Amino acid sequence: MVVRDDSMRPELAPGDRLWVDPRPGRPFVRGDVVVLRDPETPGRLLVKRVTGLAGDRPGPGTSVPEGSVYLEGDNPDLSRDSRAFGPVPLGVVVGLAWFRYAPADRRAALTTKFK
Repeated sequence: MVVRDDSMRPELAPGDRLWVDPRPGRPFVRGDVVVLRDPETPGRLLVKRVTGLAGDRPGPGTSVPEGSVYLEGDNPDLSRDSRAFGPVPLGVVVGLAWFRYAPADRRAALTTKFK
């Protein structure tokens, strides 16, 4: 997967190439970086960080239903994410992004961190 925008800066930049595990073998946790099918633009993939799980209330009047996650970009000023389109069903999540393999000078495992 190739990162296409600045929504995950500083950890990810346009042109970064990621390995994505479609079956990570564990439930997602807050802080995971995931790839999902854009709920607003068919055929487009997004990279976001999990900031809310089922039962969480990430914002006024918003709750994350069972079988869904709340996702945000690390760069909130440039990210279109769950703050705009709400929680997303797990079915649109392609997988866990776990390693940046290119460019070579930026090879690294992705961090699981809380916002």
